[in-house]
Amino acid sequence: MVVDPAARAADGESVRIAKDVLCAGARSVKIVFPESDEEAERALAHRGRRRPVLLGDDLALLRTVRALHRDRTLHEAPLGLVPIGQISSLARGLGVPGDVPAAARAVLDGAHRELDLLVDESGGIVLGALSIPCGAPLPQTTARWWTPVEKTARQLVRTLTAPIPAGGHHPRQRLRVEADGVLLADLDQPVQEVSVRPAPAGLAEVCVRRPEGAGPVRARARTVTVSGRDFRYRADSAVTGPVRTRTWTVEPAAWRLTVPRH
Repeated sequence: MVVDPAARAADGESVRIAKDVLCAGARSVKIVFPESDEEAERALAHRGRRRPVLLGDDLALLRTVRALHRDRTLHEAPLGLVPIGQISSLARGLGVPGDVPAAARAVLDGAHRELDLLVDESGGIVLGALSIPCGAPLPQTTARWWTPVEKTARQLVRTLTAPIPAGGHHPRQRLRVEADGVLLADLDQPVQEVSVRPAPAGLAEVCVRRPEGAGPVRARARTVTVSGRDFRYRADSAVTGPVRTRTWTVEPAAWRLTVPRH
């Protein structure tokens, strides 16, 4: 069991409740309290045959899945998650209860749900959805262990990732969007938004919206490529960029998450 530092700082009582439920229902539990991302990754890498269980928010979930994917161990065992923290919309969207005792009980006796993963050429991952433009940064509502240098860097990121206004009420960008090689949008026409999310049958659903009010262009594909002039995108709760091109590929049934049985 890996207890994220932000979870301890945000809601120590929920951490205690989750630990009590899990320790009472499992034969053997090893609890790790990492103080950094590196310590959390080392704990995951040296877990042996133990099933990984995370106590933390969406950001901790993303870091954990990214670390396991990078180590090529993501498929080895289902991941258990007890969401603790203010940001948990991603976890709820994946089927994990927001209630701490219910989520802990699901870790003990739930079903293992197979989920696809969107992976880009830089090693980035998407669990839920990505969108372009990235929009306004999400407010940080959970207490974290930022140093003064990190706080300054985060303020810089907020400034850099703020939406850039364009003509009209909506930001417009000129992007080339391809789905399995099929052109959905080109640089000669502005787009209002591009969204990509996993879809059934190991595919990604792509939606391109234009600002002129025309209907959206939709497609399903295994590979999606977006290119343009210095665009940013939001993948789940993380903002990345600017980049000039990015390709996302679906990895079908890449990981398993423990959710309640229905």
